[in-house]
Amino acid sequence: MQSSTGSSTASHSDNSLSLNLNYRSNSKSTASHSHGLAWCLIPEKQPENNVVVVVKKREHEEDEDGVVDGEGEGETTINFMGRTVCVKRKIEECQQSFPVKRVAVDSKLSVSWGNQPLSVADPEIHRIMDKEKLRQFKGIELIASENFVCRAVMEALGSHLTNKYSEGMPGAKYYTGNQYIDQLEFLCCERALNAFGLDSNNWGVNVQPYSCTSANFAVYTGLLNPGDRIMGLDSASGGHPSHGYYTPGGKKVSAASIFFETLSYKVNPLTGYIDYDKLEEKVVDYRPKILICGGSSYPREWDYVRFRKIADKCGAILMCDMAHIGGLVAAKEVASPFEYCDIVTSTTHKSLRGPRGGIIFYRKGPKPRRQGFVLNHGDDSTYDFEEKINFALYPSLQGGPHNNHIAALAIALKQVSTPEYKAYMQQVKRNAQALAIALLRRKCRLVTDGTDNHLLLWDITALGLIDRNYEKVCEACHITLNKCAIYGSISSGGVRIGTPAMTSRGCVEDDFEAIADFLFRAAQITSIIQREHGKSCKDFLKGLQNNKDIFDLRNRVETFGSQFEMPGFTY
Repeated sequence: MQSSTGSSTASHSDNSLSLNLNYRSNSKSTASHSHGLAWCLIPEKQPENNVVVVVKKREHEEDEDGVVDGEGEGETTINFMGRTVCVKRKIEECQQSFPVKRVAVDSKLSVSWGNQPLSVADPEIHRIMDKEKLRQFKGIELIASENFVCRAVMEALGSHLTNKYSEGMPGAKYYTGNQYIDQLEFLCCERALNAFGLDSNNWGVNVQPYSCTSANFAVYTGLLNPGDRIMGLDSASGGHPSHGYYTPGGKKVSAASIFFETLSYKVNPLTGYIDYDKLEEKVVDYRPKILICGGSSYPREWDYVRFRKIADKCGAILMCDMAHIGGLVAAKEVASPFEYCDIVTSTTHKSLRGPRGGIIFYRKGPKPRRQGFVLNHGDDSTYDFEEKINFALYPSLQGGPHNNHIAALAIALKQVSTPEYKAYMQQVKRNAQALAIALLRRKCRLVTDGTDNHLLLWDITALGLIDRNYEKVCEACHITLNKCAIYGSISSGGVRIGTPAMTSRGCVEDDFEAIADFLFRAAQITSIIQREHGKSCKDFLKGLQNNKDIFDLRNRVETFGSQFEMPGFTY
């Protein structure tokens, strides 16, 4: 092997293996000298025919005749894998050329890559991230599924915990060195149960899911067989694709629909409320193994008592996906699904204001007796969800959990249990109601005419607007929200607006009055552009370019947004 700084040669016989390393110093004082290191592995006979490997290091200088001078003296014996190893070496002044930490390696260069700040290590990524930071600071964030986390959560997410692999449940990890990771996960589970007031004798929790979609599929995988039936709220009615989703043409989109049979129930197309009578008829006919309540775009309370009765009529497992309202549930600002449901899943980053991920709660212990109902899921006396769900998550679906996420979640769940968090969720609800009232006062049409939680659905078709066009205008004006189907039909266009993120920045009712004004002005601009340029996407986008109305509204929005502090960082 040759290089510009040195060379090595290796030879071996029946009795020994020698490795010679030649090193040439770059310093002026030793430029004419070449130092050699020789390591010899020599087998030595021992009693009972055991063999000990003697490692002899010879440091030498060769004369013109190739004669080796200065064979080493001194001896050290070590134990290597149950065998005695005798190390012979001579230490001379040239040892300074080979530091103890790393032979022939500059230790400073070897670790410099790991200690550079992002701005130095990757300026390109740093610039993009800085732009995103400015966007968050100046804009108005109204996407119902987004929020801003605190500095402590960010610190945990960007910590050394990301280095550790920890497949398996706490206390039974596949890899060693997880004693502190186990402490983190046990603490996170404990805080999760405390945040929702749950008894550990009756409820278990898994905090490892990478997302709520992963959590939901782990439940299906653990408790169902391929082809078993699931029923959830239709996506166009405010449900989530992970509960089952087909395109109008019949194409299976979500994994739930690919691996299981799914049938959706819908909201009443006139009122926007769930039609529980039709739901019951469908459930009795379809007889799903899992019935799901909860969704991503439903602004009203869920009737868990009615869901429980319907599920028990056919012996279905009742599961709630509380991804959007988890924080409101914890703060007792909406009805809790835990009294009536068998399984509860959630994201951890929406109203819970934690890191991005998922969580699964499952009943355990004895089952309550329900007179007059059929129970067909598992043993009639005790719940058997824990082992099945945990095994489905790992090893069936996921690898190692993200320990930095679990630590960050534990931090967020500690905050959830505080009076300050309850006050925050109360303000989230007041802000949503204030925004709804402000839009209704401007003659805007809202699905169900209001909200019971953190979000509202605005039917902009009543104004003659195309949802994607309105979404683009808002984005150009530094307002982020999202279009969505409403009234159970994908052809009905609306937008979903949520209040958690801007409440985290300190907005109160009066501020959402101003936000309502921005939203209505964006609707007027959309109407003008559609009228002057057309409604098609291509024509409409032309109208966004160099538009003075958009420029003026964006300046107003940025002035408004910049007056509020950002949790987690300053700008």
